[in-house]
Amino acid sequence: MYSHARGGHASGATPAGPVGHVLQPGYGAASNHRPIGVPGQLRAPEPPQPPPAAPAGTRLTVLAVDDEEPALLELAHLLGEDQRVATVLTAPDATEALRILHGSQADANTPTVDVVFLDIRMPGLDGLELARVLNAMADPPPVVFVTAHDDRAVDAYEVGAVDYLLKPLRTERLSGSLDRTMALRAARRTESGPPPAPPRHGVEQGGRPDPAAARRGAPAATTDDEVVPVELAGTTKLVPRSSIRFVEAQGDYARLHTSEGSHLVRIPVSVLEDRWGEAGFVRIHRAYLVSLPLITELRMSGSGYVVRLGNGPGAVELPVSRRHTAGLKRILRGRPPRPHRGPEDGPDGPVVPR
Repeated sequence: MYSHARGGHASGATPAGPVGHVLQPGYGAASNHRPIGVPGQLRAPEPPQPPPAAPAGTRLTVLAVDDEEPALLELAHLLGEDQRVATVLTAPDATEALRILHGSQADANTPTVDVVFLDIRMPGLDGLELARVLNAMADPPPVVFVTAHDDRAVDAYEVGAVDYLLKPLRTERLSGSLDRTMALRAARRTESGPPPAPPRHGVEQGGRPDPAAARRGAPAATTDDEVVPVELAGTTKLVPRSSIRFVEAQGDYARLHTSEGSHLVRIPVSVLEDRWGEAGFVRIHRAYLVSLPLITELRMSGSGYVVRLGNGPGAVELPVSRRHTAGLKRILRGRPPRPHRGPEDGPDGPVVPR
């Protein structure tokens, strides 16, 4: 049963009503609420399909945020039915969500929120703005966006969302989001002690590409693997960064090439270059950004240098521009690239007056 908890509602299995109210199972209190579906009709119960049970001590505390009460009740209900979820807290807006989150971090008796399921379009602080605020926290919870709009997937990616779900919600997609959340939490828990200093520019000592570099997350010390939401015939597919071999610039768009195909996203390559530099991606040409650990060869060809990604039938060769050749050689040899020179600079960078 849901109960009021620091401005939100805690759940075991049944959805919460307005603040201060406790509802019996069935989405109704004094007939003020109807099941979500066709107006005036009761929704036929679906055959129960319980998700896999989580081991003791690993169940999640989830915060659901949506300004529309029927949508919030539906989301809380679906989350509460998953056996991996121990508690569902609810908030009708970003302000209430922040109060709950700060309370969970400050009060040892309040369960820590493991993941936030968040609507995007809300009055006041919207979901994307709230996600940016959460990213500034010392230990931000993962965020899953739940929205009726499919035009904000790129924005969601830029704030580091774990998943992007479209309404109406499907149980299997919600379960997949919880799978990612559980995997992310397990990865964080297995980290022991401070992580070792990252190799420079994604290479090991001795100049060999560092395979671990491609699995590093954002600049913060983490093992998270970013995902890029791409739209395919009305379906949002999440492409892990670790599966991307190289990125090809196409105007203001970027084409992400994986071993299974390619995906066009509206993100400039320059943005990905800045964001993924710490994850082992390097610019070799104005049109190409490549995953450094996948480079198996750098060689001279008739028209200049080319790099080879992978081996065998699936190998790809890409051109290296003259501008990027020297820097790439230095990176592969385990040395940092030289700074860009200006008109008054010397051969190794800016000239500092003595």
